[in-house]
Amino acid sequence: MSFLTSFFYKTLATASACYGNTPQGVMIAAASDPLWNNGAVCGKTFSVKCIGATNPFPHPCIDRKTITVKIVDHCPGCGGNLDLSKEAFALIANPVAGIIKIDYQEL
Repeated sequence: MSFLTSFFYKTLATASACYGNTPQGVMIAAASDPLWNNGAVCGKTFSVKCIGATNPFPHPCIDRKTITVKIVDHCPGCGGNLDLSKEAFALIANPVAGIIKIDYQEL
């Protein structure tokens, strides 16, 4: 497993860097520059688990649950982050937290 921080974004009916206008569901994520690797990460799946808070929001994690997300987009300038869809984020953490620490592993 590797450690990152995670944000969430609203999934909209907009094009993704990997799949254009073809919807990929809601269990999706955008890869930051270090993970992007010129798009080589497109379509890969990752297990993701919330491991703690990055800000004063207490106990954001939901029962250490692990989810699986598919990389569908690029998040340039996001640093070492995996940007989860709001739906995926909400399954592992309280969205009010905004940013969380995660463990992730490519499947």
